[in-house]
Parts: sequence; structure tokens; C-alpha cells
Amino acid sequence: MRVLHTSDWHLGRAFHRESLIGAQAAFVDHLIETVRSERVDVVAVAGDVYDRALPSVDAVALCNDALGRLKDEGVRTILISGNHDSARRLGFGADLIDASGVHLRTDPARVGEPVVVGDVAFYGIPYLEPEVVRTPWELAERSHTAALQHAMGLIRADLSRRGTRAVVLAHAFVTGGESSDSERDISVGGVSHVPVSAFDGVDYVALGHLHGRQRMSESVRYSGSPIAYSFSEERQLKGSWLVDIGAQGFASAEFVPAPVPRPIAKIAGRLDALLTSDAWARHEDHWLHVTLTDPQRPKAAMERLRQRFPHTLALAFEPEGGPEAVPETPRFEGRPEIDVALDFVRAVRGEPADADEERLLQTAVEACRLKEALV
Repeated sequence: MRVLHTSDWHLGRAFHRESLIGAQAAFVDHLIETVRSERVDVVAVAGDVYDRALPSVDAVALCNDALGRLKDEGVRTILISGNHDSARRLGFGADLIDASGVHLRTDPARVGEPVVVGDVAFYGIPYLEPEVVRTPWELAERSHTAALQHAMGLIRADLSRRGTRAVVLAHAFVTGGESSDSERDISVGGVSHVPVSAFDGVDYVALGHLHGRQRMSESVRYSGSPIAYSFSEERQLKGSWLVDIGAQGFASAEFVPAPVPRPIAKIAGRLDALLTSDAWARHEDHWLHVTLTDPQRPKAAMERLRQRFPHTLALAFEPEGGPEAVPETPRFEGRPEIDVALDFVRAVRGEPADADEERLLQTAVEACRLKEALV
């Protein structure tokens, strides 16, 4: 049996306010083509289908399109909810659409009920919030490890009666995994990790939550997100695992790279050098995080950067020599607010505010005074 393991679609997410719905649609096209060309039997989506509990209309439409196209390909699709999803909303109508070959597994109470495809049992463990499952499962402690180990106990009990091969989908942070800046913290009392040994006894574990592809063991893997969602993912290869389950269980896994909507990069230097040097030409079409190292903060830096790098999304300022290189901001006790504001501009930028900026600051000061007077 051939399984395509993917996760963390985060449909509807933006990248520094840049819409990614077009890039996500391109990934869906790639997914369908992979299913077709690689003769995939089952697509396993390990959580975080959407980016938030109340997804946008465009995100829902894209998900509907993806699942409909997968159904038309005759492939079975199994999805679990992640910590970004609303389990109840994502799982709406799950029993009704099972017959279509799309299987939504979002209810913790059903982790021991597999989707059986041929002679392989697929068990879905949605994201388990320890506080939610602690009482119904009578857990001794409030932790992700306790919750996941209980879920795996239910799975092993069912599997022992079947004697089939088994694949588990889970959305969790496995100890030793490498995180990125775009993942939401799921720690409970400082403990968010679960040991890889918790998954012992099954043939393959399709993990979701961490956005970089990772192999926790030969048969326990993260596919990572199909698109980069933070600049910390600059060097990550995005895609899905193409997994073969043989007669004796896990046989092999091959990574299938996803299309890159636009490269991302972090660059740094003085503004004039960034704008003129040929060394930066290859980044002109990238989404960029730019760190300026000028001793003084340049005026209209973002506007000037975007003349050469139109897809600059984030800007930081780290002057050469460290914070001590920035002139000390003048003291403000007993001085007019507008003078303090103008001195601040001069201190951080190395030149005074122009006439338009001075008028804008004066308007802001007067608005604050009026607000305080009316309180």
C-alpha cells in the first residue's frame, strides 16, 4: 500500500500579511498530481488543516476543492484535527461523508476506531488538549504524554483483535523534534513533548505539528508544512513523505518536494550596499527579512528597499557595534512633548524630521492632549 503523508496545510494563513491562498492552491494541484503519478492509495493529513478555528471563506473553499478532487481520484483521504483547527467544526458531518472516502477523525473518543483500507488499519489521534481529555480518560496527570499514551493504549487494544498492519496519524511534539517560529506553543505547565517510544507497536506514524520534515525514527516521521510560514524555515525543504507499507509493515519512505511559491531569505547589511551591490541581485524576487546595520536608522528604509526588493516583508535594525552605537535619546523631563518626539527622530535616524513629519508629530501630540482633556 502506498501512503502520501502530509500535514500542516494551514489553509488561509498569511505570511507577514502576504496572502498565501494562491500558493496553497498550487500545492493542492501538486498533491493531486502526485497522487495520480505515484499511484497513491491513501492520503494522510496529520492535522492543522486550517490556520485558525474559524477559517476564512477562501480557506474553506480550497479545502472543499482539495477533498473533492482527491475523492475523484479514487484515493482514500484521512484527516485529523490539529491544535490550530476547531475539532468540532472540522469534524462536522464526519459520519455522513465517510462513504465518499474522506475520513475526518477529530473526536478523541474515537481514536481506537480505525479506518480500514484493504488490510491496513489507519488510526487518527487528533491534537489532544490534556485538560480536555484528562477527566473522561481519568488520566493520572495533566500532560501530553499521559494523553497520548492513553490514546495509544486504546489503539493497541483494538489492533490486538485485528492482527493487521497499522498506521497512526498524530498531531504532537515528539521529544527531539526541531521547532520553528511559526508553530503555536502547546506546552502545558512547561511540558509539551512526548517520547517517540509512545508510538511503539505500529508500522508507521504520520506526525503533524512541527513545520520541518524530520525523521524521529525510521517509521516515525514529520512531513512538515508544504509551504514556509516563517523566515526560520528558510533552509527547509517542503513536501510530503511517500510511504510504502509492505506485507511485513513499513517498507520505505521517499520525500516528494513541493513547489516553492516564492523563495524566502534573510539578508543583512547597510542600506546603500543592499541597494547597489550586484551580490544581492539573486534576492530581488524573494520574500525577504532585511536587517539594516547602518549606524543610524535610514530614512524611508522600507520604501527604498522595495524599489529593488519589491517583496520585502519584514525589516529589523541592528546597527554595527551593537546598541551602544545608537546615540542616547535626550532626556524628556520638563520638556514639551513635540520637542521630545523631534529629538527622538534625530537621535535614532541621525537627521531631523522634515516639515511634513514635524506637522504629523504635532498633530499627534495635540490629539493626545485633547483625548486626555476629555477623560
